[in-house]
Formats: sequence, structure tokens, C-alpha cells
Amino acid sequence: MQNSRDFEAVRNDITKILRKPEYDDGSIGPVLVRLAWHASGTYDKETDTGGSNGAGMRYEEEGGDPANAGLQHARVFLEAIKEKHSWITYSDLWTLAGVVAIEQMGGPKIPWKPGRSDFANDSLLPPRGRLPDAAQGSDHLRWVFYKMNMNDQEIVALSGAHSLGRCHSDRSGFEGPWVPNPTRFSNQYYKLLLKLKWQPKNWKGRQGMPFQWAAKAPGVGDDGEELMMLPTDMALIQDPSFRPWVEKYATDKDLFFDHFTKAFAKLIELGVYRNEQGIATFDHLNNSGGMAEYKSAPQKSMRPGASDSGKDGVQISRARL
Repeated sequence: MQNSRDFEAVRNDITKILRKPEYDDGSIGPVLVRLAWHASGTYDKETDTGGSNGAGMRYEEEGGDPANAGLQHARVFLEAIKEKHSWITYSDLWTLAGVVAIEQMGGPKIPWKPGRSDFANDSLLPPRGRLPDAAQGSDHLRWVFYKMNMNDQEIVALSGAHSLGRCHSDRSGFEGPWVPNPTRFSNQYYKLLLKLKWQPKNWKGRQGMPFQWAAKAPGVGDDGEELMMLPTDMALIQDPSFRPWVEKYATDKDLFFDHFTKAFAKLIELGVYRNEQGIATFDHLNNSGGMAEYKSAPQKSMRPGASDSGKDGVQISRARL
């Protein structure tokens, strides 16, 4: 299967669309990383459900999860790639886009294997509530990540993806970037966690806003943009098991890149069971057995909130794009 598909051409086309001056900080790279993360982070080792196989975010039950707010933009950005390479599955496209974006933003080259298949309907979707709630603390982080068979070191390493992107008040409720250069993958997130004097954010009368931490980067004036940290970020330096890893990554970029590479590669393989041909099946979910095939779902529309049918007219359950 892998030899008959030009995944390198897909990689190249993803690279070409990353720069988008009108979007956040001029790049869609960070939101593509978040898409790959959230598409994979629903895995639960106890029930062996969820994970990157299936591309369940095409359906309202998963795509409409409040934890996935804003990811409709990432999915629409990738529709041009899907239109050109209609053979690729969404579950492969979303995860590949994440690893390409990380590398192109200065991060490590993360191993990626193709072969994921797309759900034909929404009957195998994982339940909502498995993704991290940024308003929580260390106990919540462990509850979420331990379900994915991740340990404390991997929790801290994966949190380093917060060196990319920013929060939006109309999506998560939180607002602002974690670092001054949110389109460059680095270990700066850990350095700033330890170095800056974080204070509760003053929302200046804005009602209903969530609690978050705020600080100014060195040299930034009163009118400059504040950086932010979420409660789950601050938990990394408050928890005695997490903090040593923050300190190590803050001083050793190579160690962080190595650990992040391994943890992210593990993340995007969660829930993926390949046969001898390298094709991921859903047999562990529905006991279907039989011959598996690399089957791509019909292309969705290139606009948010599209109709219930794919571009080729095949009816599919409504997805929030």
C-alpha cells in the first residue's frame, strides 16, 4: 500500500500551505499540530478505544467536543491537500500534517507511518471528555495521560508543544501566546515557565473570563502583548514529579527534542493496529475480521459548517468543519 501512494508529495504540499499571513502569527503550523494531537489524544488503554485511527473529528460527536473548538480551521486548511491527493485518508493526513508542521517550524523530525483508515460512520467514536481541560491541575493531567499509557516525563515533554501557537477567547476562553515567537518550535516554553514572574491575569473588567497566568517577556513595554500560562502549565512547576523534567528541558534543548520526538511518535500511533500490509484496521473495535483496505473517506467541503455529503455526493454523518 505504501509503495503505491506518494506520501512525499503530500509532505511537500503541506509545507507549501503552512505560511498564511492572514492567520495567527502568519502560520497555520501550530493549529495543525493541535489537530494531530487532539485527533490522537482520545485513546484509552483500558477500553482500547480512541486514538488517531478513524479521523472521528469529521463527525459532530467528536468534532463538536468543546475541547476541539477552533480545529475546524485546521481541517478546512487541509482540504486543498485532500482535494489534490484524494486517495489519502483523513487520519493519515491530519497526523502527517502535524509532524510536517513541527519539523518546518524548527522542531525535530518525528517518525511517521501511513496506513490509518477513516471511519465509515460515527458508530465507533470515543466518548467526549478524554482530552485535557486546561483549567485543571496535575491530578487531571495524570488522569488524562495515564489513560493514554503516558508517564510523567512524557506528560512534561508533550506539554512542550505549547511553544507553538496561542489561545483564543472565542475558542477555549483563554487568550494569548505562551512564548514571544509562537511559530518556532523550541524549549523556550520551559525557560519562561521557570524564569518569568507569573501573576493572575487582569482581565480589566471583562466578565466571565477564565483564570490564567500572565507575564511580560523581558524588554516588552506596557503596551506589548502579555504571555500566558494555563493552570495545567503551572502545574508542571508546582508538582514535585513534573518540575525536574521542566528544569531539564529548560537547560537541554537536545534532550527535550529527543523526548518530545519519542512521545509525539507514540501519541500519533495510539489506537493504530496494522496488518501485514501496513493497513490499520478496526477489528479490535468491532470484531469485523476479513480483508482490510486503505480506504479514504469522501472529501469534505472547503468551508466550515458544510453540508452532510462529501464532495462526491456520498452521504456521510454531519461533521463540524
